[in-house]
Amino acid sequence: MLTTPEHRTGTCQSNDVTIHYRHFGSLGETPMLIVHGLSYFSHDWIDIAGELCGDREVVAMDMRGFGDSTWSPTQKYALDDFAGDMANLLDHLEWPKAIVMGHSMGGRNSTYFTAGHPDRVEKLVLVDSSPVNAPAGGKRVMNIVAGVPDVFADVDAALEYFGQDPHSPQDSSVRSRMENYLKPADGGFVIKRDTAFREKFRKQRDTGEREPLGADMWERLGAIQCPILVVRGTRSDMFTDETVPKVKEANTNVTLVELDTAHNVGGEDPKGLVREVKKFL
Repeated sequence: MLTTPEHRTGTCQSNDVTIHYRHFGSLGETPMLIVHGLSYFSHDWIDIAGELCGDREVVAMDMRGFGDSTWSPTQKYALDDFAGDMANLLDHLEWPKAIVMGHSMGGRNSTYFTAGHPDRVEKLVLVDSSPVNAPAGGKRVMNIVAGVPDVFADVDAALEYFGQDPHSPQDSSVRSRMENYLKPADGGFVIKRDTAFREKFRKQRDTGEREPLGADMWERLGAIQCPILVVRGTRSDMFTDETVPKVKEANTNVTLVELDTAHNVGGEDPKGLVREVKKFL
């Protein structure tokens, strides 16, 4: 387990939401912005950010509707909304340019942002994120998110729902992570994520229809001109073997490396991810 580093927190107003972020390190090399995935928050990136901030500032943000950022009052969660938040956060931090690293959904948003703001991104790191999710992984995530109850009676109930045994000896970080994933509510605890995402996946599950993304992500990936590191988990059900050559063909700036993990690369092999990112930097 990596050592939990010291860091400070801050907020940034971005259109209709307030973005919460964790700030590591001090002025040095090109700073880095980390963008989490659908089932993760900035808290999940504390250890990795601490390992990457030795020679630069690193900020891990909570996307709108997630973690300690506020929910959009009108449920504005389109690609342009997420990209706008990233641009506003960079402006708030007074970073003219950054290295951007995104995992899963955060990688999709980072790809979209980088293609649309080439002057703001020096390098892009995509962690188990490609323009398309494999059907098996997409279905798994859909069912998990759609099935989340209105409230968990306690932390143990949440651990059980997400496949953790609360009664077995376990790394204290597992419980700590879940405690940070939840917030108190009437009757127990709820996930710190806008219920709009749950309702979207319930509709998809019940009707078989997916909301249009609003952009051709293969086209966006192909348009990026800066160096791109793609770190894939070899056991990922979201980014399968069949997609690897397509990603390499989509952009000749891609360097693709693989680690022996499933989808949650940073959670399963943080040291390996840090090693590959440092080599890329």
